[in-house]
Amino acid sequence: MAGTGQPSPWQINLQGAASPVMESIHSFHFFLLVIIVAVVLLVLALLIVVALKFNEKANPVPSRTTHHTLIEVVWTVVPVLILVAIAIPSFRLLFLELDLPKADLTVKVTGHQWYWSYEYPDNGAFSFDSLMVAEADLKPGQPRLLAVDNEVVVPVNKIVRVQVTAADVIHSFAMPSFGVKIDALPGRLNESWFQATKEGVYYGQCSELCGKDHAFMPIAIRVVSEADFASWVEEAKQKYASVEAPAQVAQAEPAAGAVSSAR
Repeated sequence: MAGTGQPSPWQINLQGAASPVMESIHSFHFFLLVIIVAVVLLVLALLIVVALKFNEKANPVPSRTTHHTLIEVVWTVVPVLILVAIAIPSFRLLFLELDLPKADLTVKVTGHQWYWSYEYPDNGAFSFDSLMVAEADLKPGQPRLLAVDNEVVVPVNKIVRVQVTAADVIHSFAMPSFGVKIDALPGRLNESWFQATKEGVYYGQCSELCGKDHAFMPIAIRVVSEADFASWVEEAKQKYASVEAPAQVAQAEPAAGAVSSAR
């Protein structure tokens, strides 16, 4: 079975749920699986009956029946009922994902080629970049292609509003164990949310083909207690406030005479 927080070797099924949304996704998934298996078994049984009962040897004189009202009503009504049964929990799940509850904190996410930037506007407005740790620099316990130098930290059992955008091309912010997957679009601010119910480190990745290093922009979210989160915020304010912004050198416009002489 699949693990929680990151992929498992030879995994089957979705990653373990660590949020109410992902728990609902699990329930809907298993509900669909039951319907799919039932339909497949019904079709298989009908095929076996047809093959045994209506082959040339068992039925040398074929029936000339062209219409059967009851069968036609059944094969029209039953699929409609199945679709209605699927639609009701599907719409309920979509509403749960898209209806943002009142948030305890906000994390703004910006996708770049090819790394993520994070900002905490409710906790001091500090920000930082998060890049993948190279394989040669991995520490014991850090997963390959998923570990990052600066993890996102959030408190357990708190509602986190995630605001997602991009600085260059389309990216996609995806955290499987939280049931979050939302596109990051340049010039647009999309929103999602999660409520992590278990402490630990959870990993995701960009799920949009955004360029040559698409496979190397992971997401790491560490879920901690409320007290540990408060301590981390104070440390982060000092740590990331001391990081100097990259210098931008403006190019002076040439004088009118220089332009004329150049021409």
